[in-house]
Amino acid sequence: MLWVLLLLVSWAVAGVACTRLCLAAVRAAAVHDVGTAGDGGHDLTLYETAFLSGGPRRVADVTLVAMARQHRLLLARTGWATVVDPLGRDDMERSVIGVIGPEGQSPIAPVRAAAATTDAVRGLADRLERAGLAVPDGAATTITDGIRRVRIAALAVAGLGATALLLPAASYLPRHLVALWFALPLTLTLGCLVIARIEVPPYALWASPAGRRLLGPLPRAGAHATAAGDDRTYLTSVAVHGIRAVGEPDLRAAFAHHEHHEYREHHPGHAPGHRPGDASGRHRARGDPGSDPGSDPGCGGAREH
Repeated sequence: MLWVLLLLVSWAVAGVACTRLCLAAVRAAAVHDVGTAGDGGHDLTLYETAFLSGGPRRVADVTLVAMARQHRLLLARTGWATVVDPLGRDDMERSVIGVIGPEGQSPIAPVRAAAATTDAVRGLADRLERAGLAVPDGAATTITDGIRRVRIAALAVAGLGATALLLPAASYLPRHLVALWFALPLTLTLGCLVIARIEVPPYALWASPAGRRLLGPLPRAGAHATAAGDDRTYLTSVAVHGIRAVGEPDLRAAFAHHEHHEYREHHPGHAPGHRPGDASGRHRARGDPGSDPGSDPGCGGAREH
């Protein structure tokens, strides 16, 4: 009868995780109801659109793409960013340049992460929250943590069920019925995840109902602008859809590179704002083989002036 104890543990784990997620959703809904009559006449800026669609990281991505298209930042296919113009045109751009360093060079991955936590992004989040357009950070984090706990609970239930089936057959109940009993809490957790997937789209973690109404008229499907298209439309598409809306293959490769080669694994001694050197600490010349990634002639950014 040991499987009964495992079943009780499974129900407890699944029940607690799903209950916490439901309570987090109810609290978030209550927060959403406050300020739902946001400023209907508010025209979203590019950075506001990016934040409401994908949060701080999306703001950093849009800033990098905009600077690269304006030939003020070089984004190489190898996943490195090089500052071409050290004079930022707004707080976001100045934050990115500050992370990399004037005339500096850094892998894109740590730049994205650091730029998303700058004062400029936090100030943007605060302004949107005060306007009733953004979800308070605590509410978004609670829902995300709740979904994560339900996923862990689903794995735990599956593991406990497998353990119960591997126990010596000392029970009067056939194994397929034991599996059926464990399928019930597993179905509860999986069903909860499906509902969360439907009811909590990614942008709902950042935008309040008022913010989502402002995002509604913006293109959401099949509106990927081409590199030759209107720059504002292009950047708006990136703000709404993320990096997958980037049209240039070189730019897409620059952002995708860090997903396969993490910065810390390959360049543990390099920090943002420093140019990479060889083993002796000296900088390689641009004409040498294996020179710094920013010299890649095939990158999707700007050429140095």
